Amino acid sequence: MSASGRRPALALLPHLRRARDLIDRNYAEPLDLDELAGAAGVSKYHFLRAFAAVYGRTPGVYLAERRIERAQDLLRATNLTVTEVCMMVGYSSLGSFSGKFHQLVGVSPREYQAKFADGAPHIPGCYVFMHGLSDRARPDTAISEKPDEHPTP
Repeated sequence: MSASGRRPALALLPHLRRARDLIDRNYAEPLDLDELAGAAGVSKYHFLRAFAAVYGRTPGVYLAERRIERAQDLLRATNLTVTEVCMMVGYSSLGSFSGKFHQLVGVSPREYQAKFADGAPHIPGCYVFMHGLSDRARPDTAISEKPDEHPTP
């Protein structure tokens, strides 16, 4: 994208940051494009274009990256199962989670977890669950992670 095409999106930067912060805070919650656009104060179509222009990825891809980054942390540091991690980071399907994890990380979640099973003590899963992470609403649907599924104006 040319510099002139990015300029209007950059004018929205403080508003786009509000939406990005919402994704960062609530990555495990069901988020939709309308809610994120509302946080930015623009239409969902304008938001989608501006977010992609500024951050180089759609909100759906950004959300998937945050979820997988958090999953990596949990797989490294806790004794949670892959299924528990899948649910904690906002996926309702183990297959979708595993596929996205493999796409972004290059190995399956189980392989990733096994790589870090070095005998070091991990945070017990019960401790993680005690702090309210297990009772978050699990999304049945969220904003799409596939760029071709986003609405067009």
